[in-house]
Amino acid sequence: MRVLFWYCDHFNWTPAMKTLEDAPEAGAAQNDRCVVAFVHIEPSDAESGSSTETKLVKNAKWLARKWDVKKIILHSFTHLGEDKAQPQQARELLQRAHTRLADAGYKVMQTPYGYFLDLDLQAPGHPLARVYKQF
Repeated sequence: MRVLFWYCDHFNWTPAMKTLEDAPEAGAAQNDRCVVAFVHIEPSDAESGSSTETKLVKNAKWLARKWDVKKIILHSFTHLGEDKAQPQQARELLQRAHTRLADAGYKVMQTPYGYFLDLDLQAPGHPLARVYKQF
C-alpha cells in the first residue's frame, strides 16, 4: 500500500467520468479542515490478515491528531504504483478502514469509488500537510 496523506483547508470534488459500470451515482462534496488519504491498494494488501489496513488507520489518526481535526476522507488513488488490487478487494479494504476510523470517533467519508473526479484542494505550505507512506 502506498498512501499520500494531505491535510487540507478545503477538499472538494465533483464526479467527472465514471470508470466502473457498477459504481453508484455520485455527487459533488465540499469539505473543510480534513485529512485526505490518497490510497493505492496493491494485491497483497487486500489479503486477509494484512497489516496494511491497520497502518493506514493508525497513520490517518496520527495526522488528524497533529492537525486537531476529526474529519478523514479516504480516496482510492491507483496512480501511486503499478500493481493494483481488484476493485472489489480495494473497496472492501477501504470500507473496513472507514468503519475502524468511524468507531474511533472520526467523521469519515470516501470519495466516490469508480470515478475520476475534478478535485479542488487547498493545503498549507507546511511539512505535515503532505506525508507519504509505503507499507
